[in-house]
Amino acid sequence: MRHITTNSTPTPTIRGIADHSWQARGMCRNLPPKVIDRLFFPAARARAAIGEAKSICGQCPVKKACFDYALDNEIRQGIWGGLTEAERRPWHRKVNKRLDYSRVKAAFQGRDIHLSDAEREAVTRHAYVRGWSPERLAFTLRLDLDWARDLMRNAAHAVADRDRYWDQGDETAVADDETAEDEDVVSPVQVPRQVQTHSLIAALRKAA
Repeated sequence: MRHITTNSTPTPTIRGIADHSWQARGMCRNLPPKVIDRLFFPAARARAAIGEAKSICGQCPVKKACFDYALDNEIRQGIWGGLTEAERRPWHRKVNKRLDYSRVKAAFQGRDIHLSDAEREAVTRHAYVRGWSPERLAFTLRLDLDWARDLMRNAAHAVADRDRYWDQGDETAVADDETAEDEDVVSPVQVPRQVQTHSLIAALRKAA
């Protein structure tokens, strides 16, 4: 178990699922309940209240943690992370396709992160490439061992398929790989980008 539990890397900035300590640092923390209801759960056309809430969120040091909390817990009402219900709606629709490599890295560093399906696949594929055992993956992702074995088996097939067709002269894949770092981190990413982006491999190698 030593290789599973020993971790000398710096603590990641992303919080685990059970860690709500970020809430104490929110700019809205000490506001009266009536003010919070008026500003952060406003009527649809209450533009002044929405603008004031967004102004508070814009200065908040835990804005991203607040936004992630709303996504991870399916909170669709109110203003969270500076975004209204309507503005968050597209993010909720594609939450299982979200691919944020800072969250992937945090999972490698031992945080209990609420990963999307795409992020879990990224962790699994990089774990497979690094030669992890299913037991270690199950511990990292808090999964049942049989589920972890299935994920590793799927990762093996995905990597094998990638390697089988890698030399087919697909210039588009190469171009995509070179521009992967400039893309929105929440967009779904194909296997070549996940495994073959050199800067990403370097970052995940340090975490793993």
